[in-house]
Amino acid sequence: MLVSGSFLSDKIKPKDAILMFHESSVDFLHVDVMDGKFVKSKSFTISEVEKFSSYTNKKLDIHLMVSNPLKYVDSFSLLNTSYITFHYEAVKDVSEVINHIKNNGIRVGISIKPETSVSSILPFLKDVDLVLIMSVEPGASGQKFLPSVLYKIDVLKREIMEKGYSTIISVDGGVNESNIDVLKEKKVDMVVSSSYLLSGDMESKIRYIKS
Repeated sequence: MLVSGSFLSDKIKPKDAILMFHESSVDFLHVDVMDGKFVKSKSFTISEVEKFSSYTNKKLDIHLMVSNPLKYVDSFSLLNTSYITFHYEAVKDVSEVINHIKNNGIRVGISIKPETSVSSILPFLKDVDLVLIMSVEPGASGQKFLPSVLYKIDVLKREIMEKGYSTIISVDGGVNESNIDVLKEKKVDMVVSSSYLLSGDMESKIRYIKS
């Protein structure tokens, strides 16, 4: 299982969290970008993310919680970016956003909120590299994991296997010791974590997740 470390924390400054992840074996640095419109919270600007990316050589896993993802794609594509993920609920023309990200040479992810039916994104599975299942309401760190979203993993896994797609499944929100085992059992491909990894022995937690 891959691990993407999020530095969106209400306890640790972004630079300090990024440096902690830089020294760890996380696979990606998860960047939560919020515009205060799609979600109530507002986080990092493009220029701030550019500065943050200079602190590490970790590949970026960009999560756009914004109402107009096309506005951000070109700039983030110029950084050390591996994935750019946008929200299905934020756009009218899903294929337009997918194609724009791909045309920038970046792997594309699509994300859904907890209340969004997984069936909504099945038509796009063949076109995306990653599906990000939100297991909390997007917008804030430290929320509790919602077990009600677990069925989405099963639906996606079955569809991906039946159709022979290479799409990976990532889970973001409230990931910790109380739910990591079930996520491993369901063979989730990647987890995103902030609070859990940034407290205690980060490296031992990463090793356990990857084992």
